[in-house]
Amino acid sequence: MPSADRLVWDATTVLEALGAADAALWVWEPDRDRLRLSGASRALGLGPLAPESASAAVRALVLPQDRAAVEEMLKVREPGTEISARLRMRGAEACLWRGVWLEEGLRAAGVVAREMRFSASERDPLTGLLDRRSFILRAREKLTSPGGFELVVADLNRLRRLNEALGHERADLVLAALGSRLAAAFAGDSLMARIGEDEFAVLTPITKAPAVEVLRAALEQPLRVAGFDIHPTLSIGEVMVEGGDDAPEAAELLRRAELAIEVSKSAGRGAPAAAYGRALETDGLSRLALEADLRGSIERGEILAFFQPIVRLSTGELSGFEALARWRHPRRGFLAPDDFLGLMSEMGMMAELGAHMMRASAQQLGAWRRAHPAVDHLTCSVNLSTGEIDREGLVDEVADLVRSNGLRRGSLKLEITESDIMRDPDRAAQTLRSLRDAGSGLALDDFGTGFSSLSYLTRLPFDTLKIDRYFVRTMAANEGSAKIVRSVIQLGQDLALEVVAEGVENGVMARALLDLGCDYGQGYGYAPALSPQEAEVYLNECYADGAAPVKAKG
Repeated sequence: MPSADRLVWDATTVLEALGAADAALWVWEPDRDRLRLSGASRALGLGPLAPESASAAVRALVLPQDRAAVEEMLKVREPGTEISARLRMRGAEACLWRGVWLEEGLRAAGVVAREMRFSASERDPLTGLLDRRSFILRAREKLTSPGGFELVVADLNRLRRLNEALGHERADLVLAALGSRLAAAFAGDSLMARIGEDEFAVLTPITKAPAVEVLRAALEQPLRVAGFDIHPTLSIGEVMVEGGDDAPEAAELLRRAELAIEVSKSAGRGAPAAAYGRALETDGLSRLALEADLRGSIERGEILAFFQPIVRLSTGELSGFEALARWRHPRRGFLAPDDFLGLMSEMGMMAELGAHMMRASAQQLGAWRRAHPAVDHLTCSVNLSTGEIDREGLVDEVADLVRSNGLRRGSLKLEITESDIMRDPDRAAQTLRSLRDAGSGLALDDFGTGFSSLSYLTRLPFDTLKIDRYFVRTMAANEGSAKIVRSVIQLGQDLALEVVAEGVENGVMARALLDLGCDYGQGYGYAPALSPQEAEVYLNECYADGAAPVKAKG
């Protein structure tokens, strides 16, 4: 080929290309203690090192936790030895340094670029959406444009239970399906990402259709995966922001939205989205203080068992109670479970709480039985937390509580979640039979959430199914919820199991459940969780009146 037709790359062309790609060339000469940089050094946060600097300057600019990586990169190697280091400089993003030793002890050279430039993809491999880092980078650029933007972050509730029940591969199918739905729901000028294991984010220009409603309509639709009916629910946080030169940093906006999610979670499943506000900033500090107070709270007698009535729908007769934990905080007064159970779980205190609640419930039930012989049929249900069914000594503990408090067999009823059963159904079946032999009643809690395998249900020694309150509360307005409630009640009848509906808020709802054949109900329509003294008054009034009072309307 004639030389005139050859493509010639001169130094200027190379440097222009590097600048456009936000990359730089580096050359390290250890005998001169000199690092030389050419290209987009300023854009990479390496301006203080350009055009050349000593190794001490590199060590001073890099974050302390990456100094060992600097030492390794600068160490003299054999010719041909490859160099790869991930370094974070003060005030800059992480960069990858790639290169090779050219001459023994004399010179090494290579290229440095932002970590994302070296990545094979900026997409989450499971959903095809942007990953967290890419989302922040793109959002940062998008927010430079004027106009109003809405950042919405959605957390998929109960992903851990989904993983335990279905296995990670099947749970990943759920996440992939949700990612596809999200991508189809928003216009091309929106940014969509999976920013965490169970978190999705959308940054979109403000329009007439609120992004929260669009997202919820897209993701909270039933889907069927590997033969299981899944009903996703979300906790959502949102932040409104004006774009332009004064727009907040994208990572900071994401933090605010995730802070709002915690507020949404505390309101319970199906709660509306929570908007970020300055008041939320103090909550993080409050949470740290709450953790410190929670340690030792059981030993100090601050965690109490309250009791919510369970009523036979056909007669209004009081059937029993469910024990629910309340924290009598020395300064904040009584705190509801949503205010501290999540913290207890994170701190590894749930087994201790379960043992405490079983003990308190058995003692209270025994006291009522001795004081009121007519309540011999009364039951008390206690929730077992995730994994507690495998707690060493559980069966012996239950047998001792039933015996020492003089309880009728089955009157102390343990409520187990579906996810606990589905993690290892065969082992669970063996444990449940042992618990029943020890004198415990057994209830399958939150039934209808879509994770159960009915083939296992017929083999397990349950005597009660409990319908999740979400489906009960929404059955009047949501046909999907109504179908689930009807199906669970029919299933209970077919398997000769008692069915308890949670979340009964009024007499209208109680009548609708009774018409479907439901046996029992509990909820604010009858009474909230009551202190032991209030529960005894309620018990006496029920026996005097012949029936538990119920609100006519919610």
